[in-house]
Amino acid sequence: MDISDRTILIAGSTSGIGLELARRFRAAGSTVVVGGRRADLLAELAAEGFATVPLDVTDQASVDRARDTVLADHPGLDTVMTMSGVMLLEDLRDPAHFDAAQRTVDTNLLGTIRVIDAFTPHLIARGAGTIITVTSGIAFLPFPPMPTYAATKAGVHAYSEALRAQLLGTGVEVAELVPPAVATTPEQARLNPRALDLGDYATEVMDLLQADPTPHEVLVKGVLMHRHAERDGTYDELVAQRSQALAMLPGRQAPPSAS
Repeated sequence: MDISDRTILIAGSTSGIGLELARRFRAAGSTVVVGGRRADLLAELAAEGFATVPLDVTDQASVDRARDTVLADHPGLDTVMTMSGVMLLEDLRDPAHFDAAQRTVDTNLLGTIRVIDAFTPHLIARGAGTIITVTSGIAFLPFPPMPTYAATKAGVHAYSEALRAQLLGTGVEVAELVPPAVATTPEQARLNPRALDLGDYATEVMDLLQADPTPHEVLVKGVLMHRHAERDGTYDELVAQRSQALAMLPGRQAPPSAS
């Protein structure tokens, strides 16, 4: 895809990966609309020169208002990226985890569907455009302390595959961004030394997006271990290793390692 002349809405891009990609698209020459819930961050980004729109993906009325605002101000919108998401720890032995599970599903899976539904008719009517969904390496290699996060990202992967099949012939492409762990703050870099540097990750993503045709899955080198674990026969071993992180949960210990 040509990244130099797009008009793109990135839902959930007031910080982290979404904001870094927004800056990269803008630097390449595209018009970027940043969508998010926090008015203070939207104001800062507006001062930086971005177009902004209030957007809460868990609220259908908010999504509808954002759609109407964006299309009124940017009728040439040709790209929509669904970046909004939450990552919450859950102890499945405690039924109190359900609130976190419900919030995760509403944001990560249903929020993605709400945004796609809002803009798909416009993109189909244009006869061209791109939808970029955002999943995770955890969609393919679960991280046991975040079970519903893994489930929702696996769900978005399957939804992306079905969406691509249903939009075939409309001129609307569907690409799936599959991030590994990315250090979006110094604290995250300290807690997870294996996390990719945010700038390095964004550079690799933008290079991959420029391929022709646009890849169905945007896989940086750091996520290939996750994506291909089952194919490579490393899945069970890696899930067992990642299960040691269950010690993060209050009152829990890591499970014994397989002998």
